[in-house]
Amino acid sequence: MKLLLVQVRYGIGDIILAGLPYIHALSKKFNSKISLLIKDSSRASDLFADDDHVDEIITLKNDMDGVKGIFKLTKELKKRNFDKIFIFNSSLRYSLVARLAGIKSIYQYPLFRSKDNIINSCKIFTENITNQVVSTEPNLIIKKTNNNLDKNFSILLGLSASGPTKRWAIENYIRLAEEISKRIKCKFYLAGGKNDTDLINRFKNSVAGKNSISFEKMSIKETLPFIKNCNLCISNDTGWAHIAVALQVKTLMIFCDSPVVYGSYSKRISIVEPEGIEKGKTTHNTLGKDKVSFDKVLSESLKLIN
Repeated sequence: MKLLLVQVRYGIGDIILAGLPYIHALSKKFNSKISLLIKDSSRASDLFADDDHVDEIITLKNDMDGVKGIFKLTKELKKRNFDKIFIFNSSLRYSLVARLAGIKSIYQYPLFRSKDNIINSCKIFTENITNQVVSTEPNLIIKKTNNNLDKNFSILLGLSASGPTKRWAIENYIRLAEEISKRIKCKFYLAGGKNDTDLINRFKNSVAGKNSISFEKMSIKETLPFIKNCNLCISNDTGWAHIAVALQVKTLMIFCDSPVVYGSYSKRISIVEPEGIEKGKTTHNTLGKDKVSFDKVLSESLKLIN
């Protein structure tokens, strides 16, 4: 049986919280590997390289997107002869593509639905298909681990974010690392890419930076063993934090300007929101990065360390 799951949200966090648990659930239900239609920005090729539930990863290229891309996407899917398709959105476009591609069994969110709780929608949709309770806890599978990694307490710091309003100031992360280092000997792994070089260098040049390693020159796949080895992740709401959660790492997520629901899918996540915002109400345009209490982040971090 050939299965296809469509999850075309943009980010790494999206494919983990709105993809990974449901990929596994559907693969197990139908006792078959499942192919994915995703955007390249999700980095699914790196994330799922070792996952035996996943078959082919089909990238939704720019010329396959939008109305003009319907026929090109249809051609790509038709030649693969999928038996079932699971469309994790309400777009008429993907429904049409599935029919044009000759896929017999089509499962999709209700068409034209405008409001969507990303966690609940995925869970309910998958449970209706499998007739089983589906956990929202993600489990990212990697086969290669490095037993030679540092045995000291290790903390992943998610310094980056998809935009400046979602990013707690680097000065706060430096100060936080220095305060933690006064209490426990630890190594810091700096999660960021080539676009975060300035942030990473500022951290490296601090006192705490003397015991740090950065990910800026690594692929996502190369970072996974390092993340899995960490004892704690402290991060903005960014893909790095969601990777840590999926690798079973306790994670403190700092929400400044994105929906706090993105941190509600796992028991491994603790949350800090801006001061003066009703608990659970942080969302887009909260613009609260300067209202996140340093003392609160430090206190919650120490709780998770102890």
